[in-house]
Amino acid sequence: MIYLDNSATTRPFSEVLTSYTTVSQKFFGNPSSIHRIGMEAEKLLIQAREQIAGLLGVKSNEIYFTSGGTEGNNTVLKGIARTYKGRGNHIITTTVEHDSIHKVMEQLEEDGFSISYVPVNEFGQVSAEDIIKHIRKETILVSVMHVNNEIGSIQPIEEIGKILSNYYPNIYFHVDGVQGIGKQAISLKKANVDAYTISAHKFHGLKGNGVLYIKEGKRMEPLLAGGGQENAFRSGTENVAGAVATAKALRMQLQNEKDKMSILTQMNLYLREQLARMKGISIHSPALEKSVPHILNFSIEGVKAEVFVHALEERGIYISTTSACSSKTNKVSKTLLGIGVPEQIAESSFRISLSYENTMTEMEKVIAAIKDIKEWLRGVMK
Repeated sequence: MIYLDNSATTRPFSEVLTSYTTVSQKFFGNPSSIHRIGMEAEKLLIQAREQIAGLLGVKSNEIYFTSGGTEGNNTVLKGIARTYKGRGNHIITTTVEHDSIHKVMEQLEEDGFSISYVPVNEFGQVSAEDIIKHIRKETILVSVMHVNNEIGSIQPIEEIGKILSNYYPNIYFHVDGVQGIGKQAISLKKANVDAYTISAHKFHGLKGNGVLYIKEGKRMEPLLAGGGQENAFRSGTENVAGAVATAKALRMQLQNEKDKMSILTQMNLYLREQLARMKGISIHSPALEKSVPHILNFSIEGVKAEVFVHALEERGIYISTTSACSSKTNKVSKTLLGIGVPEQIAESSFRISLSYENTMTEMEKVIAAIKDIKEWLRGVMK
């Protein structure tokens, strides 16, 4: 099997599964309980929080455990909107955000908030200047993704954060970091990010686990009320095993980023070069100076995307047509349309998303399979 849908989800590291199983079996106590078993669980939770904070270069009291990216994004957007609606009702985002941002924005619009959707350029990047141009006196929040999940474009997070921090310190700056963490380096402090969303299953952790960074001193109403866990910000009995496993996965992924990024880049460049030689193929991901190496989006003219994906699957190769969260809706990618790709071409788009576990030998097999299937389909359609 050659798995190339890592932006949808990744295969958990075996060490992560071991950590989860061990903690679940031996340290199963409720960390809120005052007896020894509960205190042992609480100690592991504290350690996991400290480890993640250290890996991200932040304080442990700025780390909150969640169920993943969707909850983290909902928590920040709705929390800030509810907390500061008396000060303003305007939010700025981009036209190419994940649905866990856009769908929340639609809900907030129904609640009376005004949303500015800033367009991107042909590389899928928003400009900091355009973000700033949309600021009003009623603006309370700017939300921009770190890395686009469909074409891999890197957004100018540090530039936006610097301007907001220097000139608009009362505006919250949220970054959806789900596709960025472990693949595109970022200093949350240097980038002046107020909130950053992470999902563990995107870096070989487990589904249902996530991390939300919120800068110390930044206040917002919690999304979940209850027993007051997570410093009264995210109630619900903590998933201690999940937190420990997430810390393990993040540490391993960040080490891979240091050790194996060049290999990831080589695989991306090889795929680009080989695909560019094939007639009827258009590459939509921008050059690597503007995008991450683990995502490569392309179209094959005149080919039905679903047919091609299943043909590759029969050869043990797994890619996707678009974001996994919207792939079954048959909607044309708003990101591709946003960068000017014609709808007919966008309908035949594919996303290869790599991990540090993939190899050049696999890439050679993938290119050979794409060539064969492309020629076969052309013959069938004649």
